[in-house]
Amino acid sequence: MYPDALKDLIASFQLLPGIGEKTAERLAFYMVNIDEEKAEFFSNSIVNAKKNLHKCPICSNITDKDICNICADETRDKSILCIVEDCKYIVMFEKIGTYKGLYHVLDNLISPLDGINPEDIGIDKLVKRIEKSKFKEVIIAVKPSIEGETTSLYIKKILEGLNIKVTRIASGIPLGADIEYIDAMTLERALLDRKEIE
Repeated sequence: MYPDALKDLIASFQLLPGIGEKTAERLAFYMVNIDEEKAEFFSNSIVNAKKNLHKCPICSNITDKDICNICADETRDKSILCIVEDCKYIVMFEKIGTYKGLYHVLDNLISPLDGINPEDIGIDKLVKRIEKSKFKEVIIAVKPSIEGETTSLYIKKILEGLNIKVTRIASGIPLGADIEYIDAMTLERALLDRKEIE
């Protein structure tokens, strides 16, 4: 139905998360119709990203330098470490602008059903970093799921005895949401994380 070059382009777009066949076709036709300069910029950006981006050896954030900008920033609060499951979370926290500590990105979340065990998520690297540093608090900022809960409890357990405060970001009912439409797990977490009104 399509020329081979177009088929390959459609198949390439379908490799992206959340892109189905129809969307892939639409994107492929768009790319075919843009001018050559934009198409070249697009393809070069992909190649450059693959070639130049790597994990920061300290925190596993994505960077194109020896170490990421956050680890290199001497003004950051080195007494607080925020553990996240994905580099995208760092961007979200940085956009808010209130957190000034350091980060550590896990390789995944513990999920025995999927064959992902503690040794598969980079726990060793995290523990070595914490033991070498002078963190007073570790904040766990992972998604509120069974995997997130399992990972949080595991991290708390392995940090016992290190004289470090372990906290987790609050989760529960979003601002402006109707309780009628909140799922049971979110409602339970909201009750557990309740706070006194000041």
